Amino acid sequence: MKFLAISGSSRKISTNSAMLRALQSTAKPHHDIEVFDLIASLPVFSPDLEGKILPASVNAFARLIDASDGLIIASPEYVRSIPGGLKNAIDWLVSRDEIIGKPIVLMHASHRGEDMLGQLRLVLKTVSERFNEDIFLKFDLMKKSPQEIFEYLEIDKNQQLMSSFISQFEKYCRS
Repeated sequence: MKFLAISGSSRKISTNSAMLRALQSTAKPHHDIEVFDLIASLPVFSPDLEGKILPASVNAFARLIDASDGLIIASPEYVRSIPGGLKNAIDWLVSRDEIIGKPIVLMHASHRGEDMLGQLRLVLKTVSERFNEDIFLKFDLMKKSPQEIFEYLEIDKNQQLMSSFISQFEKYCRS
């Protein structure tokens, strides 16, 4: 199966992006996970830009979603809310077909963030009837460098958690 893992962070050295890259590594060779960490490259949503003049970066993002069997989203919390870049990316998809019916699950890289997760769950339930909030994986990775995140997620117990998460998501996508 082919999954698109979307990092909701605009940071170049992002905890969420590092976690998704570790998941990508764990998934091989049975699953193909592409990490999208270019949220900051998407222009601010405007209905005036939809349609024939869709910005190239948005068009490329929509094509990645369309080509995937499911989406895995991991996002930080900014001021107890969904980061603007991730919300902007979702806004670009609302009136498009690529996200409708697309299986979506969440990962989280922090011990906190329940307010953001609650808001994100509400938004994702609105844009796709295939959002599954029960398939969820959370690690406490705050203040770890990308290298420390990879090392931590290489531990057998964490590898098993990630493999189980991917397996559950695959079953859900096939159902």
